[in-house]
Amino acid sequence: MARIHKKLRQEILKEKIESNPFLTDGELAVLLNVSIQTLRLDRLELGIPELRERTKQMAERAQDKLKAIASNEIVGDLIDLELDKQGISILHITPEMVFEKTQIARGHYVFSQANSLALAVIDAPTALTGVANVKYKMPIHIGEKLIAKAEVIRKRGNKSFIWVKTRNEKQEVFRAKFIMVSLEP
Repeated sequence: MARIHKKLRQEILKEKIESNPFLTDGELAVLLNVSIQTLRLDRLELGIPELRERTKQMAERAQDKLKAIASNEIVGDLIDLELDKQGISILHITPEMVFEKTQIARGHYVFSQANSLALAVIDAPTALTGVANVKYKMPIHIGEKLIAKAEVIRKRGNKSFIWVKTRNEKQEVFRAKFIMVSLEP
């Protein structure tokens, strides 16, 4: 891949980060065929914060929108939220979250991330899980970063039908379909 002129490269950089704010400097450098130092200089010149700061800013904006659940009740880090539309959270699997013998993540952590995210996207002061249909697709291990994306696919009366798909860095590891029920206060 030939080198790209700086202006074009910086435009592509902005587009890549806009479409996927979780790309690391290393991943972006490979995509743009430049050194990490060049990528960091471009990012600084454009005023684009590093990954950790981008994630923190997204999380703060998302927390302000919550209605049906408190921010400290969400399992994982909520980083994007559009009420009654979609949401994204990240969960890092730590040693406390796995079975001692197999070193595989306990399912209730993965389910809790998805369930609390589904609850977070509800635009109502009070909501509960009515139905959950889940599928664990792959074992999950210590150190994996799980990115859960929730999408409201339909609303009928006080019921919201929500798909949550959870991926590690390579593939989908879990998915669930929830029917969340909004309650009148």
